[in-house]
Amino acid sequence: MSAIDNAVTKATAKIGQEVGVSDWILVDQDMIDQFAETTHDRQWIHIDPVRAAAETPFGGSIAHGFLTMSLASRFAYDCFGMLPGQVMGINYGFNKLRFLSPVKAGSKLRGRFVSKAVTKRKPTEMLRENILTVEIEGSETPALVAEWLGLAIFETTT
Repeated sequence: MSAIDNAVTKATAKIGQEVGVSDWILVDQDMIDQFAETTHDRQWIHIDPVRAAAETPFGGSIAHGFLTMSLASRFAYDCFGMLPGQVMGINYGFNKLRFLSPVKAGSKLRGRFVSKAVTKRKPTEMLRENILTVEIEGSETPALVAEWLGLAIFETTT
């Protein structure tokens, strides 16, 4: 059996199951400020903790939704290694993404992955769809839930 066929078989058996939980990562004001500078999104609810505490219901500044989303790659590194015969992984996008709860500066986040679907697209490509839930430490409501697609690219077999 080829490496990709073996990977597809094993991944298909895990559909509906939790396949990984990342470590916690701190989202502090410095990270939020750096993201604001990088993306040129300097909205005051993110970068002005004093004003955000006074003028929002959040009690202080909050992370950008796209910052929370961008941490998905970090969470995936904690949960998914390279498979036998795999040469790279590629972010293929999202089918659905919802921001459910603001992430206050100083919060810790982690990613939880549940396998939803697996497809062999080409002789060297396996498409995986995972439900990603980004949890906020101490909160029942997650920061976001997404259907995230990833391509696992395998070596060409001859």
